[in-house]
Amino acid sequence: MSTCYLGRWLARYLYIGMYIACDECDLLAAVQPLQAKASAKCRRCGAVLYRRRARSVERTLALSIAGLVLLGVANAYPFLGFELQGDLIETTLIGGVEHLYRNGKFAIAAVVFFTAILAPVLQLTATLYVFLPLHLNRRPWNLERVFRWIQRLQPWAMIEVFMLGVLVSMVKLSQLATIVPGIALWAFALLILVLASASAVMDPAQVWKRLEAET
Repeated sequence: MSTCYLGRWLARYLYIGMYIACDECDLLAAVQPLQAKASAKCRRCGAVLYRRRARSVERTLALSIAGLVLLGVANAYPFLGFELQGDLIETTLIGGVEHLYRNGKFAIAAVVFFTAILAPVLQLTATLYVFLPLHLNRRPWNLERVFRWIQRLQPWAMIEVFMLGVLVSMVKLSQLATIVPGIALWAFALLILVLASASAVMDPAQVWKRLEAET
């Protein structure tokens, strides 16, 4: 294992001594307290290492609750409707996965289910599990491991890629039938914005600082 890779692994997953690795040049830097809305830059290449986000815990918690509500709406209501010769056929998100599975598209069904349903559910529930107790100044069981899993799950919740595929399919199918967007589609689009906002306001350094203060 190379020195740079070892340093990055320690900084990102263990947070030993509160060090962080630069994404551009792998230089290790000690995490220092910052004022609100300030940022720390790498001394070697000048890349931004981390930022101080105001009320990060509260804002992340609020966005996670909103994301769970939107995800529930996206799975409970029709996603798309196809109107052909006066007949309207509606489908839900999980119904689309079932249709792919029944037609032998097992791999595609599994990928859609994991990236568009399971990964966002796990990410949002894990975020709620971490940030709700922090907001209440409590410490649930195995909090550190759950928070590390949140950061690992973020790249797998690729609902924006799924949404792009849906939009492309809508354009192609519009020549054959009238496409009727359902409530779930709009909720799914809002969910993308909420997840992106939650990722933007989340400040891992503040989380680890609060955890250290409680030990």
